[in-house]
Amino acid sequence: MSNHAINVIGASLGGVEALQELTAGLPKDLPAAVFVVLHVSAQAPSLLRQILNRCGALKAVHPKDGEAIQAGRIYVAPPDNHLIVENGYMRVLRGPKENRHRPAIDVLFRSAARAYGNQVVGVVLTGSLDDGTVGMLAVKKRGGICVVQDPESAFCPDMPKSVLRYLKPDYTLPLPEIAPALELIAQTKATAPESPVSKEMEQESRVAEMDMNRMSDDDKPGKPSAFACPDCHGVLWEIDDDGQDFVRYRCRVGHAYTAASFAAAHSEHLENSMWAALRALEESASLARRMADKAKEKDRLASAARFEEHAMIKERQASLMRTVLLENEQLISDMYSATSKLNVA
Repeated sequence: MSNHAINVIGASLGGVEALQELTAGLPKDLPAAVFVVLHVSAQAPSLLRQILNRCGALKAVHPKDGEAIQAGRIYVAPPDNHLIVENGYMRVLRGPKENRHRPAIDVLFRSAARAYGNQVVGVVLTGSLDDGTVGMLAVKKRGGICVVQDPESAFCPDMPKSVLRYLKPDYTLPLPEIAPALELIAQTKATAPESPVSKEMEQESRVAEMDMNRMSDDDKPGKPSAFACPDCHGVLWEIDDDGQDFVRYRCRVGHAYTAASFAAAHSEHLENSMWAALRALEESASLARRMADKAKEKDRLASAARFEEHAMIKERQASLMRTVLLENEQLISDMYSATSKLNVA
């Protein structure tokens, strides 16, 4: 029987400060490996490894693909790469985004649950929307332990609240109490019943690992929906997690969304489309004005009048669109805020 030797931690908005405090409280001789996913920009280097090395006793590193797992290390997911836990080693891959993120918390948690079952301790910290909930469901299904930051102590409580909505955690703790709890848990035997890896967990793990050659349309999790993927515009499969009332989606090539992240992506797409429409209207009006000027130079007054009329129509439409965009910024903001409450109400 093994100890709880695998700690997986996910954080988003406000996560740097939370991770600093948590890892600073972990002892140098912690008999467990710690894996961290923080939502970071794909276009900039991550300084989280250096930050954690300055504040704690455990060494923090960006792992390499295929690197062996060692206890007493903090493995930080590199920017624009998923961190995947296998039995004894790690994968670092640019698989499809989940919940619009790479690295994604759900990918880390699901892979650890698949490989290590009841030896896993999942920790969800501060963050917006709900990345981490699906992964934590996988951890609990396999007999692992669920630790959630008390939403009252979180900079952004959305992610902890989402987990609390869909399952009963083993621990809901203020941030200062999480590190001592992880130290104690790491010294205990993993005795919880361990359910087998489900077909859906195996399928979704293969997708994250880009192992698409082993999957056919018949192997896709869930059922086809009426929606298109915001990233690649392919058909989305709708997945219902064993009656958890947690609907989510995954497309043919692997992009995955919870309902909240899917709605947020569509709100963003709607705003982008409105700006594109404004640009097209202004370009059309400008072109019509130029054509009218050209017609006047050649004394084609009837043509000039038609072009001027067309320009006036497009300018009125552009003005209306500009009003919608600039005078109703709060409406767009409210639309985005509403999506964050879909899975945390």
